[in-house]
Amino acid sequence: MPLKTEKELSENSLNNWKKAVSAAEIRNFGYAVTLLQAVLKESPEFLEGRKLLRRAQINLTKGKKNFFSGLSTLGFKGPQLLKKDPMAAMELAEKTLESDPFNSAANHLLKDAALALGQFETAVFALQTLIEGDPKETKILSELGELYFGHGDSDKALAIFNKVLEINPNDMIANKRAKDAAAANTMKVGGWEKAVDYRDLIKNKDEAVAMEQKNRVVKSDDTIEALLAELHEEAQLHPESIDTARQIAALYEQREDFANAMAWFNYASELAKGSDSWLLRKVADMQLKQVEQAIQARQEWLAAAGDTHEESQRVREELNELLKQKSESLLDEARKRVERNPTDLLFRFELGEQLMDNGQFTEAIPELQKARQNPNVRLRAMSLLGRCYVGKGMFDMAINEFSKAAGEILAMDAVKKDLLYQLGRLHEQMGHKDKALACYKEIYEVDYSYEDVAQRVESSYATG
Repeated sequence: MPLKTEKELSENSLNNWKKAVSAAEIRNFGYAVTLLQAVLKESPEFLEGRKLLRRAQINLTKGKKNFFSGLSTLGFKGPQLLKKDPMAAMELAEKTLESDPFNSAANHLLKDAALALGQFETAVFALQTLIEGDPKETKILSELGELYFGHGDSDKALAIFNKVLEINPNDMIANKRAKDAAAANTMKVGGWEKAVDYRDLIKNKDEAVAMEQKNRVVKSDDTIEALLAELHEEAQLHPESIDTARQIAALYEQREDFANAMAWFNYASELAKGSDSWLLRKVADMQLKQVEQAIQARQEWLAAAGDTHEESQRVREELNELLKQKSESLLDEARKRVERNPTDLLFRFELGEQLMDNGQFTEAIPELQKARQNPNVRLRAMSLLGRCYVGKGMFDMAINEFSKAAGEILAMDAVKKDLLYQLGRLHEQMGHKDKALACYKEIYEVDYSYEDVAQRVESSYATG
């Protein structure tokens, strides 16, 4: 059952959808939920509607988890209904999610029902919802990685398993699956789809042992030199091998020889005809690391020599030029990623961030507005949007954006503290002393040492 787009909705559903979008924008989430439930009852294949519905439900429940809602119903009815009527199982899951959007059993039932109905993207969304509720839950992350891998999305699977390893570097299963995903991606790009297992590509046990040695994460300088010599010979014998080029590039990167690493990643990308997004990103990363190396060298030189050395001015000018080059390079690469993946909202966020950092507030605003639709970067996008409005002198809009973002965060974490602090500073600039103080007090109550809030709050109590 293919997904539906907005254009495929009936006239009545389309009207309800537009009303729901407007209701959500003015934070009338209860009305939005009612409208969206009607839309999905008629068109359960409309994923964008389901995403907005979940966002509204999360706002209504303030993200609180209800550990009891739906457990008995789902526990008995869910698995049986899934076999007989996946659509009914999906509806059952939604009933629980209405009051408990992060409910694990309900989201898993939604995922299984979606897969039974051929709605892969909806199944992914169900797991992404659980990850939003607990971003460090490696079990759910691994489940999403397996889902991507089973669907043939090795690129996305690799990214997910790498995220698991960032949280838990000792997760051996994730480490293995990351290698499997990387190998599958290489085989797909290199035309090796028919290989059942990577060992089918190896002629004998000795070669298998050599490959395991090459894939070791940490290598000594001597090991790197020996492997590079071996791989360079292999590259001469098989110049069309993408895998060999990648391995050589990775070794140069580990040795921090970023110029050679970039050259080999670029060669591998050319062999892949520019179709491997990971290789394209590695080329850009190596170019950036070269610039960062040059920046660090000049910063260290200036720190040691001081401003009195006759070469200091020239080195400082070089440093400023390199910093400018780094900024331009980051922005240029962000633009290219959006051009290659125009629907990827994470790339939209990264472009908006770079545009804002470069002072291009007008250009950054539409990118960040689009990025708000991605739950994983929504709050950061709203924070940057507020900063863009400040940069353009649109203080009232900045206050509105900061306030909405802060209102969506339940815990007083680093992001909320920053939002409240920025909000307080803005209120001060606009002469709203009481509102500014209220923001500072919220932070003061949980973090006395944050920035200068203690001084700002306590000075407000000073007398004559």
